[in-house]
Amino acid sequence: MRISILGLEDERFKRPLTLIANLFFEESQLVMSVDEAADLQIKFVLQADEAAISVAAELLDQNEAVCVSDYQKEMQPFESEKERFKQIKNAVSHAYLTVLQDFTGITQKWGILTGVRPTKLLHKKIQEGIPLETAHQELKDDYLITDEKIELMQQIIDRQLTVVPDLYSLEREVSIYIGIPFCPTKCAYCTFPAYAINGRQGSVDSFLGGLHYEMRKIGAWLKEKGIKITTVYYGGGTPTSITAEEMDMLYEEMYASFPDVSEIREITVEAGRPDTISPEKLAVLKKWNIDRISINPQSYTQETLKAIGRHHTVEETIDKYHLARSAGMNNINMDLIIGLPGEGVAEFTHSLAETEKLMPESLTVHTLSFKRASEMTKNRDKYKVADRFEVEQMMNLAQDWTASHGYVPYYLYRQKNILGNLENVGYSMPNQESIYNIMIMEEQQTIIGLGCGASSKFIDPVSGKITHFANPKDPKSYNDSFEAYTDEKIKILEELFSEKGSPA
Repeated sequence: MRISILGLEDERFKRPLTLIANLFFEESQLVMSVDEAADLQIKFVLQADEAAISVAAELLDQNEAVCVSDYQKEMQPFESEKERFKQIKNAVSHAYLTVLQDFTGITQKWGILTGVRPTKLLHKKIQEGIPLETAHQELKDDYLITDEKIELMQQIIDRQLTVVPDLYSLEREVSIYIGIPFCPTKCAYCTFPAYAINGRQGSVDSFLGGLHYEMRKIGAWLKEKGIKITTVYYGGGTPTSITAEEMDMLYEEMYASFPDVSEIREITVEAGRPDTISPEKLAVLKKWNIDRISINPQSYTQETLKAIGRHHTVEETIDKYHLARSAGMNNINMDLIIGLPGEGVAEFTHSLAETEKLMPESLTVHTLSFKRASEMTKNRDKYKVADRFEVEQMMNLAQDWTASHGYVPYYLYRQKNILGNLENVGYSMPNQESIYNIMIMEEQQTIIGLGCGASSKFIDPVSGKITHFANPKDPKSYNDSFEAYTDEKIKILEELFSEKGSPA
């Protein structure tokens, strides 16, 4: 779909308007000028001053069908040009989405939102003391979010504040993410730092040496400053790709280096690939009091697993689940993905039926996203996926199934190019939620990333300003420079948690 945009000269509008167009059309191309070859022309009249923003949008297709929208809003106080433009951009997006909804007949339930963390908007309003009824109405008016999605957001926030009642006062603690960048094979939809582990033992050894160094240095700094750790999460890649002996040494390092490990609220290890789980590795987890793991089927259809590059069988997923249970794993998460190639309602219904036989403590339901760097996106013609209406049917099935089996939604996030403009939702049995997932999504505290490809998110305890910092994604670059990256992180931490940064 080629769209000509008139009346907006600022190039900063192009990306947000393209993202919204992509919610309606398979592929869209925006031209910020007159274009005779365009399928649609949308003309804006924008006025903005210190008091108000006014936007009118007129859509014209090649048959001269017309849709129009007008939107006015008071200009809120702003401290920077960036904040001012954000208000104007949202107003333009409001009028733009309205004409596209009228033209296509498709309602976008998340409104103009294309960001990852919609629940943050509602958390912020609650923290500001805005009554819930008013907060909900503001979300509808400002972002065009539907009642259905606002209700889901509120349900999730209620659960989060039950699980972590001190969520809004954890800014003086940190969580730790530890990235292990190895997997048996790389999945077709994946863009995480993940390298096939076979034949890379030299890289693994060097990487683990650097990771131990990071853990010691960061742990020593946290001990010195008296800063507590809320959660620790081992992700990747697949952290159970390394050997049982290597896992044992890694957790021994954690206990030796990190402060008060016995008081950490939650330690999670992703064991997502069933083909990496063994009795020896489960015994190591149990030895170090770790009983929260993920075992991720993604699908219970064997043809699908083969198509996406997962080299385990459906039977192996089930067998390893029972093995983990018998080894004392008391909090198991499983992931399913809606919209995998060749899958529709029938296949997803089958996956839910198989899940019912196991009843893990939590179930994360992802909607397939065509991530820019993934094998699946690069060869999209090879991977036939369900249309938006069938994808939405599958999401509704997941909501109904989880509700009828005692699961409650406790976190969600969204991604660019996600099928059906839907969301990823984590469901759990009450009191089995992942605290780390809540912390990473709601951005209420600093999360320190250690290991290859690990991203740190430093959050100022006073202002809430977020600073991102990422370790290199490939093991060689990480191995060459882990000392420098560790020093850089400690410098940032020193500034954030210094005396002058402490609240009065």
